[in-house]
Amino acid sequence: MSLTGGNRNDVTQLLPLLDKVPAVAGLVGRPRRRPDMLFADRGYDHDQYRRLLWQRGIRPVIAERGRQHGTGLGTFRWVVERTISWLHGSRRLRIRWERRGDIHEAFLGLATCLITHRHVQRLC
Repeated sequence: MSLTGGNRNDVTQLLPLLDKVPAVAGLVGRPRRRPDMLFADRGYDHDQYRRLLWQRGIRPVIAERGRQHGTGLGTFRWVVERTISWLHGSRRLRIRWERRGDIHEAFLGLATCLITHRHVQRLC
């Protein structure tokens, strides 16, 4: 997760966000640093970003502009949109009133903990 200015294009933050992905423990050996695939919507449809992702060993699954809907990416995007709507359920995060980024990130972390706690309670 990264915090940027309000009117920044999402595509400019694609590669810095991928660089922030922590190592994922799994099978024996060196932990993975990058995901296998990246799912994205039409806003990321540009050959430059596709090439940069392939160079990093990440397979881009990006919806193409001008094509009809129905690529199946909506099933994966729904999880992200749902999570963002849960975060917007916190009134303090819906509209950013904080001037300092560290305070906003603290409230974001707190909201994430509360959402996780609610899900764990449902599962138990």
